[in-house]
Formats: sequence, structure tokens, C-alpha cells
Amino acid sequence: METQKVLGEPERKKRSKKKIVLIVLGVLAAIIILSLISANAYINRSLAQTEGTIELASLENEVTVITDEGGVPHIQAENAHDLYMAQGYIQAQSRMFQMEMSRRQASGTLSEVVGEAAVEQDKYFRALGLRRAAEKSYEIYSEESKQILQWFADGVNAYIQQAKPDNSLPVEFILMGSEPAEWTPIDSLTIGKYMAFDLGGHWERQAFNYYALNHFTDEKAYELFPSYPENKPAIIDGEEVDVAASFKDAIIPHAFNGSNNWVVSGEKSKSGMPLLANDPHLGLATPSIWYQMHLTSPEVNVSGVIFAGVPGIILGHNDDIAWGVTNTGPDVQQLYLEKRHPDNPNAFLYEGEWEEADVIDEPIKVKDGETIDYQVVETRHGPVISEFADETAGGTVMSLRWTALEATTELEAILEINQAANWAEFERGLEKFLAPAQNFVFASKDGTIAYKANGNIPVYENADDALLPLEGWKAENEWQGYIPFDELPTVINPEKGFIATANNKIAEEEYPYHISHVWAQPYRYERIAEVLAAGEKFTVEDMKALQMDQTNLQAREFVPMFIDVLGEADLSDDEKAALQLLSEWDYTDTVDAAQPLIFHQWMHEIESLLYDDEIPEAVMDLFGGKGQTTDQLLRKGNDSVWIQDNGGLQEVFAASLESTLDQLVDEYGSTMPDWQWGDYHRVQFYHPLSDISPILAFFFNREEPIPTGGSSVTPMAASHDAETGIVDHGASWRFVIDTVNLMRGYHTVGPGQAGHFKSDWYHDQMNDWVKGAYHVTQTDENDGMELILTPND
Repeated sequence: METQKVLGEPERKKRSKKKIVLIVLGVLAAIIILSLISANAYINRSLAQTEGTIELASLENEVTVITDEGGVPHIQAENAHDLYMAQGYIQAQSRMFQMEMSRRQASGTLSEVVGEAAVEQDKYFRALGLRRAAEKSYEIYSEESKQILQWFADGVNAYIQQAKPDNSLPVEFILMGSEPAEWTPIDSLTIGKYMAFDLGGHWERQAFNYYALNHFTDEKAYELFPSYPENKPAIIDGEEVDVAASFKDAIIPHAFNGSNNWVVSGEKSKSGMPLLANDPHLGLATPSIWYQMHLTSPEVNVSGVIFAGVPGIILGHNDDIAWGVTNTGPDVQQLYLEKRHPDNPNAFLYEGEWEEADVIDEPIKVKDGETIDYQVVETRHGPVISEFADETAGGTVMSLRWTALEATTELEAILEINQAANWAEFERGLEKFLAPAQNFVFASKDGTIAYKANGNIPVYENADDALLPLEGWKAENEWQGYIPFDELPTVINPEKGFIATANNKIAEEEYPYHISHVWAQPYRYERIAEVLAAGEKFTVEDMKALQMDQTNLQAREFVPMFIDVLGEADLSDDEKAALQLLSEWDYTDTVDAAQPLIFHQWMHEIESLLYDDEIPEAVMDLFGGKGQTTDQLLRKGNDSVWIQDNGGLQEVFAASLESTLDQLVDEYGSTMPDWQWGDYHRVQFYHPLSDISPILAFFFNREEPIPTGGSSVTPMAASHDAETGIVDHGASWRFVIDTVNLMRGYHTVGPGQAGHFKSDWYHDQMNDWVKGAYHVTQTDENDGMELILTPND
């Protein structure tokens, strides 16, 4: 018995240790579970409230907010004050982190919350001065518009003041270790200025052309110009600005930022009333750049989309009219070469005299770092942007004149447009929409369809002046004002029964004013016009189908050329098989076809072969409109010096096809017919914090990339990153309406309405974006969740 007792002791100790371990594990599991429950409860606190009652002290009357099944808030207020205050509050509930990042990016204050990694970007935006331009603009707004901006800001601030003590700010603020500061009217206007920045103005192409003239023969340089200059401008005498070093950290808007829009007359529609369609092409991200809303008060009943952080509705419809926009893309930015005084770095030559520039202190606060004493120098033309990164310090610099840096009144225009009842009232509102210049299409219930290229477009005495930086010390190089409003390109009720734009060239050669040297490739517009010209009795479903059309007219033009030129070439079996596949193609960029994968990769390899060895990467980023230039070189064929220098057209096509197939075989295997465009071409709406860690990517991105058709040259706009194949630019919002019923619009807002990753409306429209599914938004009656915003008793 004693022996058994002794032998049992270690066993009891073992069982005791096991029990302790189980207890510890149980406690840890309980702690983890409680922590997860606590974290979940905390995260859920920041979900937008869509039901019940919320007290907002400054409201005058109750406001009803009905959120429909698509996550669209319908705000019903009894007066303008309550309407715009509620709009600010509702936007902030759903998009506060996005709004905070947007104003910081545009204002150049990201370093305050991101740290040193954002310093160069902040320097660039401080140099541009979007916020300074917003402050100038605010001064010329009407008192009524200033009031609306303040009411909107009051609504945003009401949310912030509630969320901070309630610990219900979005979780992104916790991750960033920051809180939103008070919202101001200047914040909203600064976001508006950023959208003008995002749509560009071609200064970077002037810098590229300047580089080309300084580094290539004249003939070789001029072939890269977007249009062959009649007067062949010469290299400007004096010290050369190092373009590669000066602009290596510049933030260049994506080349594909543009749009499609069109309007069809009642004579070509089944309903007998005009149809309108619009899909702006911008960055695809989480959350969407757009927020869809419906605003109702005794003065207005308007539905559509707006940028988070801005009041009103910028695109959409009311009870009487509908409208949409694309980017006109005019030359509204001009670089000037400035001669600096040898003994005074802030004085610059003008008409034989030295002028003192403005020096603006822009201290940059850096998280976990020291404040940077940054200064911006502004000449008579605008900010010096070639020294924002302290890369140059010579006697010649580049400054930028840009229409958006002037005082402009776009929000005032939007508020007037929201209440317009006909073309005359709408056009009157457009007089205040100055930057960015946009192609507005219009349809109304009286049957009118119309178009106007609207905004401040500079008058150049010589169109070639817009190709290069100009000598800033000569008065003759100043803009000659702007194209008069009544002379801007305008079309009303054309005989052909439709109007369409897709960032294409908009004016005939006889138009008396220069608009732009850089236009989008024409293929999207040509396909849209092809369909609209050929059809009759169009319906809403036809308009949706055209927005999702994947016909590739670039391939229709160049594939026969590829096949013809390589007809006598010594090709491998794989290369012959690839050409055979392309010869059988219907020129549609469908998701399951091999041909789009071969064609787009081949075009990319042609560009790489032509440019990569001769143009530095930093300069390549300035090569706006590169696709148009490449098309032009291929059309010139062996007459092009760039083609000649690479062995002639047959050699260019053969070498690029070989490298194309080498890469595709390595990635997708040797069975060419099994390749699919969607294996490479996939869409994802990335959250800005998802790059920090895989865990955040899991929560914020939610879905795997989805294979998708279309491309940058099809009406279904889907521009991809050449390295990854990820579609990162495209139709950020799709909209169709038949004016026979202006209370019913059809929308897609990819990836969804909500900014909170636990919301049902966070990524619920990702598959809709790929498949071309739309949700209906009505302005007469709506079912959904009801939230009452009420003033304090």
C-alpha cells in the first residue's frame, strides 16, 4: 500500500499541473473572448445609427432620415438650415475617417498623423496651396453659400462632439492614434480644390516636353509631343531645370481620371423622353469617393452623389432635370520658367525689373518628429513647384499658374444647379462653376438635351505655347484671359439625337480657341457614338448595357496591323498560335477570353521597348497621354524615328510579342486557349490602411480581387496596374435615368455606401460593379430604416 501511495504522488502532481494549466488556459480563453466581445462592442459603437432618435441641439425642427435597402440616406427637412446640418451629420456618421484623410491630404497635414512617411507629399501640397486657394475662394462666396457651408460644418461637428466622449469614432482613428479636429467651411472647399487637382491640367506634360527637347534630337522630341507643333518651339536659353530631380516626388494624378457621359433625345428613346447616363472614372477604393444621398426641403428635392465632406449634390437629378459630367481636360495649368536674382533668392525677373515674390510660412508638424520650417515661394504666376523637395537651387526655377489656385465658386454653382428647373437656369448656374472645367450633359422633362464644356479655359494667343514652360520674365507669355462663357462649346438638341463625351477632343478645327493638346484615346467615345448612332428606341436597360460594353476599338484598329506586319516574319509556333487566336477575336475584352490578355500585355511591351531605355522612371511619370503618343507612333510606322531606332515596325512587333508570350507562359502555362483575361485583370477596392498589415487587410478589404472584363479603352472603364493587373481606376459611380420618370434613378456606387467595415453596405456593391447590376433610388416615396434627428427641448 505504501509503495502504491509513493508511486501515485507524481501522478497526482501531474494531474494537479494539468488542472492548473487548464485553469490558466480557461482564464486566458475567457480573457480573449471578453476582449473580442469588448472590441466588437467598441467597433459596433461607431456604426452609423440608422434608426431611433438622435438629439442635435442646433436643429430648428425635426429631420427625418430614411435609409433605404441600398444604404442611401433620404433626408427630409423643413428648412435649408436643418437640411444641410443633417447632411453634414449623416455624412460624418458614415465617412468621418475618409473626410479627415481627404482634408489632410489636400491641406498637406498628413504628417501630423502619419509621421515622416508623408512629409514629401505634404510639402508638395503645401507648395501647390490648395488650402490657400480655398481660403481665397471663401472670401468671394455669397453670404447664403457661406451659411450653407457653416450649417454643413455644424452637422459634422455635432457628430464629432458626440463621438469623442462616447468613444464611438471609427476604429481607424484608434489605429492612427488621432482624433478629428473641428470641421470648417474651408475644409469642404479644400476637398473641392483637391478634386480639381485630381482631374489635372497638363503641367506635367509641359515638363515632359521640356525634358524631351533638352535630351533628344528635335525630330525625336517632337514625335513625343501630343500634337506636332507648327512653330517648333526651341529649347529656351539659360540654365536647364533638372526635371527628373525636381519632380521625382511630385504627386501626379492618374492618367485615366476621366469619365463617360451621354444623353439621348426622346426621338431615339422608347419612352419618348430623354435618357441620360454618366459614369465618372476615378480611383477605385474603400470607401467610395462618392456618397449617394437624397435631399428634400421646401426649396429642393435632389438626388445623386457628392464627395464626402461637401454639401449639396454634385451629380444627379431633381424633379425637373438630370445632369452628368466628364473631364474636359483643357490646358489650364501653365509652367513658367522664372529667372532668380543672383543675390536675392526671392526676387524674380519680369520685364527687365526684379519683382519680390511672396514667401509663405507653411510649418509642417510631424508625428513623433520635429516641426519642419517649410516655406513656399509664390511669383506673380503662382507657386514655385520645382523646389518643393529641395532638389534644385539654381538660378532658374519653375512656377505654376493654374485656374484652380484662383478664387472660384463651384459649390455656389452646385447649390444653384440643384434647384434648376430648365436649361436656362442650369446654364446660369454653370457660370459659377470655374475649376475644374467639365463637360456637362443635361436632360430635362421638357425634352431638352444639351451640352456645355464649362469652366475657366485660358486663352492662348498661340496654341503651341501650351506645349512647354514659358519664359516667365516676358509679359507676352501671359494668358489672354479666359474663353468667354457664351463662346464655350455648347450643343442644344442636335439633329443626330444624342450627345456623348468620353474625354475626347470636343471641338472642331475651326473653333476659334485652343482647348487642349492632350485628349483621351478616342476609343471609348467612338464605341459609345457607334452604338448611339446605330440604335433607336433606347431604354434604360440599353444605357446600362452600353456602360458595361467591353468592345475594344483599339484592338480593332491595331490587331490587323500586327497580323499584317508580322505576316512574313520568322515566328515561333507560340507566336503563330497567338496571332491565330487574335485573328479569331471579336475585339471584346471579356473576362474569360485569352485575347485581351495577349493584346493588352503586347501593347504594354511595345511601350516598354520604345521608351524604357531612354526615358528615366521619374520622367516617365510626367508622360501624360503616353497611350495616345504610342498609338500615333504605330500609325506612322517606319516613318517614326522611335520605330526606326528600334529596328523598324516588324522588329518592334516581333520583339514585343516574344517578350509578351514569355511572360504569359511563365505565369499562366503553355496552353494558350485556356488563358483568361480575368486571371490577371481583377478589381479590388483597397482601404487606405490595408497595406499596414495582413490583419487589417483581412478586415478592411473583405473580398478577394474579382475577375472583371473591360479595360481602359472600352466603355466599361477598368484601368489596371500593369505590374499586378489590379483594376484601380474606373467607373466610380454609374448612373442612368429616363426623364419620363425623374423620381426614379439607377445607380451603382462601388464598392458600397458605408465606410464602416461591419456595415451591411460596406462592400455590398462590389459584385454589382463587376456584373453591371444597379439599385433603384426613388425621390417620391421610400421604405427603409427611419432615424429622427430632433432639436433639444
